[in-house]
Amino acid sequence: MVDRGASALSLPDDWPAHPDPILALNRMGSFDWDLDSGQFHMDARAHEIFDLRPDEYDGNPASLAVRVPPAEGTRLDELVSQAIKDGSENYGAYFRMRLRDGTLRWTHTQGCIRRDDIGRPRRIVGIVRDATDELSDLAARRDEAALDDARREQTNVVQLTTAALAHARTVQDVIDVLKDTHGLTHLGATSLVMGLVEAGRIRLIAEGPEGSFVPGTLVTRIDEPYPMSEVVRTLTPRFIESPEEFAGGYPVLWPHLTDLKITSAAYLPLIVQARPIGAMGLLYSDRRGFTTEERNILVALGSSIAQSLQRAMFYEQEKDIAQGLQQAMLPRTIPSVPGADVAVRYRAATIGGSLGRDIGGDWYDLIPLPGGRVGAVIGDVQGHDTHAAAVMGQLRIVLRAYAAEGHTPATVMARASVFLHELDTDRFATCLYAEADLSTGVVQVVRAGHIDPLLRSPDGTCRRISVPGGLPLGLSAEFGSLQYPVGTVELDPGHTLLLCTDGLVEKPGADVDDGMRALAAMVAAGPADVRKLADQLIEVAEEQGGDDDVALLLLRRRGPDSPQAGSRLQQHVAPGDPEALTEARHMIRAAVRAWGARDRSDEIELVADEVITNALMHTEGSAIVTLRALTGGERRLRVEVEDSSSALPRRREAGESGVSGRGLLLVDLLTDAWGVEARGGGKCVWCEFVVREDRRREDRRRRT
Repeated sequence: MVDRGASALSLPDDWPAHPDPILALNRMGSFDWDLDSGQFHMDARAHEIFDLRPDEYDGNPASLAVRVPPAEGTRLDELVSQAIKDGSENYGAYFRMRLRDGTLRWTHTQGCIRRDDIGRPRRIVGIVRDATDELSDLAARRDEAALDDARREQTNVVQLTTAALAHARTVQDVIDVLKDTHGLTHLGATSLVMGLVEAGRIRLIAEGPEGSFVPGTLVTRIDEPYPMSEVVRTLTPRFIESPEEFAGGYPVLWPHLTDLKITSAAYLPLIVQARPIGAMGLLYSDRRGFTTEERNILVALGSSIAQSLQRAMFYEQEKDIAQGLQQAMLPRTIPSVPGADVAVRYRAATIGGSLGRDIGGDWYDLIPLPGGRVGAVIGDVQGHDTHAAAVMGQLRIVLRAYAAEGHTPATVMARASVFLHELDTDRFATCLYAEADLSTGVVQVVRAGHIDPLLRSPDGTCRRISVPGGLPLGLSAEFGSLQYPVGTVELDPGHTLLLCTDGLVEKPGADVDDGMRALAAMVAAGPADVRKLADQLIEVAEEQGGDDDVALLLLRRRGPDSPQAGSRLQQHVAPGDPEALTEARHMIRAAVRAWGARDRSDEIELVADEVITNALMHTEGSAIVTLRALTGGERRLRVEVEDSSSALPRRREAGESGVSGRGLLLVDLLTDAWGVEARGGGKCVWCEFVVREDRRREDRRRRT
């Protein structure tokens, strides 16, 4: 302390000051420091505090150096000097002193600086007291406050983690929550390991930090000497508080963890309904030991994690069953279709933005039919659950059965609606059924509350095909409206028909028409190959997410091996229009000769004339005459005459004059095949002729 030295000046009359008895009652000692003389007077209590007997102290402040360590003395001198210099009236400080036995004790001093009339410091009167208990209490309070802060932080992490776990749907979601920066790492853990109990073994599902995997621990037996195995066996947490304890308790595992600098670990059994479903380990690299509060928090957290894992496991099991059911309901393979390229895709729904999948009722199907025809089906059963998948499977089966029986597309749809209505369910379904004759390119489309198909041309343009529709399946039967209009689409070689469910079109807050335009633009910009195009569309659906599943079917009609110009010609013939009938005859004659069927020209013209005349005579509307060159196998020419009457042609006996009654007889005699098929509200009579290449054309080709 500062040694002011002796002074020749006389001491003040009131020096030394007499302490108030209250100081003694508060276990305080007093001092009176005369700055002029340098004398530092202490009362008896102050001597006790400094652990000095009266005969050991001579009133010189320097004599206190035996009790005040040099560093503390320097700090006090600087404090007093600064207070005197800046005109302060008071100062105070805590300092340590060394007692007679060598121990250090905290002491507190306060001084009041007295000055004369001109402001010169003359005396310092103050107190000293033992501050050991005070600072011990303060340190204890600080420690308790720090412990409370840590406890609140840990509790907050537990609450946040528990809240996040409430939204975890899958086991991977649970692991992601725990590994998140706001997860268990805030409890001080360096890494996390976790395993699930399966058939008496523990399968590791979270391996800790990169590079920390221990060979042979991916699947371990419960009786092996590992901490996770131990907590599963005993159903008791295992807290490892030092590296030495880890090495001694688990000598097989410890050598693999030395590079991770692990200092402690907490292994917790994950228990649900008194049964272990797994175990979790938290590894620490900056702490040793666990307080009682920390252990309790970790045990409570383990219980919450176990409940979340159990929910996630149940969800995944249900999802696997549902998806297995749906996959079983969908066709395992799509049959190859001569003359066409087909691609199908299915994407399960993503519910709530999660990576997990949900079951749905969307489906597709491709049905081979007699005569080179094929039926394409796309549909969507209401709902996203196993019941929707089960109804979907039954609908797919009955639609396939009705189509295979040879019913018209409208009848197929009507019967399917009746079936769904009579089924023990309150679900309805939208559906679109397209029956395509790949030899002619004629596609008959029936729509039951479903979105329209799209048609892409070889040049890349894509447009929406507006198809008249009826009520969804189930509802049309309930309301007695089983009439389904049939639309007709011409699928020329190189054209692609796209059928899809609304999950590919509908977006929250967006109009369906806007979605259809966006899809058409996407298809137009996509690759020509149907498989690549299907992959691209599904990838876009994956990126956009959505809470609805998606089914997709693409059917592209392949062109002939040797393309022919004008492989389809068409003429509209109105009743009472002889010029149109003459033009149709000329069209047929010219096309037959141009296509190298000169040998059968007369037969084709005669049959076509007969069928066209019958259509005009026995119906009230016009006729549409189409002539097609068919490829694939033997070459054929096909004549189609379409009218608005649903009445089927029938044979009649020739009259007495012999003028009529021989029409169908001629058709049957001169054609290689003929038949009648429904077209919308009317019918189409078709006739096919097998032709050989014209001999002159063949000779010309050989010469070249």
